[in-house]
Amino acid sequence: MFALLQTVHALGLLSGFALLGTSRIGACIRWLSFQGILFGLVPLILHQGGFGWRAGFLAAGNIVLKGIVFPLLLLRLRARADTSREVEPFVSFVTSVLFGILALGLSVWLASEMKPALRQAPFAMLDSSIFLIAVGLFLIISRRNALMQVIGYLVLENGIFVFGVITVVGTPLLVELGVLLDAFVGVFVMGIAIYHINREFGSVEVDRLSALKG
Repeated sequence: MFALLQTVHALGLLSGFALLGTSRIGACIRWLSFQGILFGLVPLILHQGGFGWRAGFLAAGNIVLKGIVFPLLLLRLRARADTSREVEPFVSFVTSVLFGILALGLSVWLASEMKPALRQAPFAMLDSSIFLIAVGLFLIISRRNALMQVIGYLVLENGIFVFGVITVVGTPLLVELGVLLDAFVGVFVMGIAIYHINREFGSVEVDRLSALKG
């Protein structure tokens, strides 16, 4: 189990830095799909009592939604919006990667501080969850394209999901599925908003909204 968690940790960090440093929206969506499938496997890896239906159902739900459904929806939105395929960030990609390095260091420190109170949580996953939350928030506030902000929201949700899986013991399955439903509704609403923004402005760059004055 330890080796698998370390592999997930390393690949998860790679996906986070790739999202920070990639200039093409299509590539970011593919990295998001990879990340959703990767962290969707965490419940199965942590299930020490063998393969259980609950862990399998939760893993399958995350992989299907975050690894397949959401990326396909984002690709369709990108095609319908007929917008630039470039990320077009408010800050440079170099600055974004430097933020990722800083966020990784902060994640390691926070994880080490929280570990004594969360003894059952694997350090590698605790570190990864905090890092994903930081990267998701950064993508939301630092990217001009609304599609990238949706990607940031999903990265943030991945971090929250991993943190919940490794720290909360005995969570009812309905609560866990409720989190997935919240993510689905959030992406659905964002998709509608992106469609209307593109129809009105011919672009999905959120800074165009500053042209709206009462």
